[in-house]
Amino acid sequence: MKHEKLVRDKIPIIIERDGRNPVGKELEGEDFHQALIDKFLEEVSEYNESHDLSELADILEVIHGVLAYRNVNFEELEIIRKEKENSRGGFYNGSFLIRVDD
Repeated sequence: MKHEKLVRDKIPIIIERDGRNPVGKELEGEDFHQALIDKFLEEVSEYNESHDLSELADILEVIHGVLAYRNVNFEELEIIRKEKENSRGGFYNGSFLIRVDD
């Protein structure tokens, strides 16, 4: 079965334990970064279809992967998020902009 996608680090080990032979490679550099972006979009799509909290956890795990790739810790991202929330608000009230009339 062909997958050609980024998987969690332990998936090849789990596949081997099941008596199957995983064929893959370790990505680096921009190839790895692009695979993380592709995985993020995949997980967002899965959440959109299922609304399952485990899919949100997968999205968060991919975000942690991107942060590690960029050598940024989660606390730094959280500071940026809070600054934006303080200056522009969050997404808690359901504010939906239809248009701006001049």
